[in-house]
Amino acid sequence: MTEKREYKTGHTPMRGPGGRRHQGGRAKDFKGTWKKLLVYCRSYYVPILIAVLCAAAGTIFTLVGPDQLSDLTKVITNGLLGGIDMEEVSRIGFLLVTLYVCGAVLNFTQHFIMTTISQRVSRRMRSQICVKINRLPMSFYGRTSNGDILSRVTNDVDMISQSLNQSVGMLVSAITLFAGSLIMMLVTNVIMAVTAVAAVFLGFLLMSLITGHSQKYFSRQQRHLGELNGQIEEIYSGHTVVKAYNGEEEAGKKFEEMNGKLKQSAFRAQCLAGMMQPLMIFIGNLGYVAVCVMGAVLTMNHQIGFEVIVAFMMYVRFFTQPLSQIAQAVQSLQSGAAAGERVFEFLEAEEMQEESGKNAHLDRVRGEVEFDHVKFGYTDDKVIIHDFSAHALPGQKIAIVGPTGAGKTTLVNLLMRFYELQGGEIRIDGVPTSALRREEVHSQFCMVLQDTWLFEGTIRENLVYCTPEVPEGRMEEACRAVGLDHFIHTLPRGYDTPLNDQLNLSQGQKQQLTIARAMIADKPMLILDEATSSVDTRTEQQIQSAMDALMKGRTSFVIAHRLSTIKNADLILVLKDGDVIESGTHQELLDRNGFYAGLYNSQFEQSAAE
Repeated sequence: MTEKREYKTGHTPMRGPGGRRHQGGRAKDFKGTWKKLLVYCRSYYVPILIAVLCAAAGTIFTLVGPDQLSDLTKVITNGLLGGIDMEEVSRIGFLLVTLYVCGAVLNFTQHFIMTTISQRVSRRMRSQICVKINRLPMSFYGRTSNGDILSRVTNDVDMISQSLNQSVGMLVSAITLFAGSLIMMLVTNVIMAVTAVAAVFLGFLLMSLITGHSQKYFSRQQRHLGELNGQIEEIYSGHTVVKAYNGEEEAGKKFEEMNGKLKQSAFRAQCLAGMMQPLMIFIGNLGYVAVCVMGAVLTMNHQIGFEVIVAFMMYVRFFTQPLSQIAQAVQSLQSGAAAGERVFEFLEAEEMQEESGKNAHLDRVRGEVEFDHVKFGYTDDKVIIHDFSAHALPGQKIAIVGPTGAGKTTLVNLLMRFYELQGGEIRIDGVPTSALRREEVHSQFCMVLQDTWLFEGTIRENLVYCTPEVPEGRMEEACRAVGLDHFIHTLPRGYDTPLNDQLNLSQGQKQQLTIARAMIADKPMLILDEATSSVDTRTEQQIQSAMDALMKGRTSFVIAHRLSTIKNADLILVLKDGDVIESGTHQELLDRNGFYAGLYNSQFEQSAAE
């Protein structure tokens, strides 16, 4: 990772059972979040300033229009008796057209600049989230749902983009229009100006009351949306299990509960937002009435001319319109702050330790692995591995067995440095894994897990994943070894057949693909976590034979519940409650007639009964 880090480490909210976040407080730090967003956009300060100036200048051009229109009305009114000065009318008309065209060009420029900036910011933000995902420790994903993370990448980033695009220009234009129209009214006629201001002053009070209560609902809306996405992703990724256990009703209840919370928060947020438009229309109409009545009185008293009323009709619209725009801009800023807090919460989450200073390197790995008094727990209160020690010689097949929860998979995670040790040391060829970069450790292993992972691409792309320039013969040889080559050749496009919804692979075939992928990777050491659990007995025998050939000369760690598959292991480690209680070969452990023998005999008796 060479990209410069821009964030301090922070704290990520914990999740409760089932992977969902605790219901916490709403986003409150409006100013702090927008300060972060402005700092985040610091490389765009110059174009943002240009956009602000364009918005202000375009609004000023618009404001000058009513004054010229008043002059035009005066020229026409005065000319009704003695003849209209068409030259003056043409001059003012041309000036009006020029002002409005310049205003339109400047407003378009402002929108173009802010749209460009907002899209670049959202693109950069998504890219940094993608990088951040690889920097976060595995423990982070144990307390944060995938759907919630996806919601931050999509919904929240989009909300920030919309807020940047809409609120900045709108706020500048509205403030400029509001202040400018007030100045122009005062310059034109003070009495009419006071009348207009008094009529729309109510708008300020109502707007302040509404915006003061709307932020919490926009914040809740974003949080509830993320929680709902997490629940949907969780349920539909395990849809088969849900149906198998008739869990549709329970899942539906949880969905309805979360959906109801989202509906409630979204309704309140949008209801308050929807109140602004009719409110501003009412205030505007009230201003028109006040100006018309006061203007009529002043005209009858010969204090103003008809042209002043015409100008004030436009000024009142310019004066009331910004209230609605300011309210919309504030609501957009609030939505952006709620989304921004969630995004920055993710970007500021505590990362794995920086390793750029580590220079240790493994050359010509032999595969000697030593666990030296390893201690580990996912939390400080719950230790999984208490005091584990083992020594694997190069080329040995090490089997790790034990009951569920004994710490078998945890050992593999520690070996791969997915988690950091709380005590002790793991060494590869005498070099502590803590002295190596994580990428260096990962590059020494290939893994086949019980849960298969295939992405949407061709069979070839899945097989040679992150293994460049793989010869065709090597790929086909691996597929023949696991018994998959014949099936692939029966497909319409062979190895170039895309894996999608139209190609239904069995769980066993998916497992065969992942095992072939491991063979093609050809790393110095292997990790097999229930690699043959999803295949039938005949396929298992074929794969086991291929795996035995692959393991020759390589240190292999095999986690297995089927003890019959690890009879030929060079060393079997029996784990219970985080400690090694027995170790030896298959026959040695049977001769001891201890815990392993009990496990093996129970499986053998069960198989015989079946």
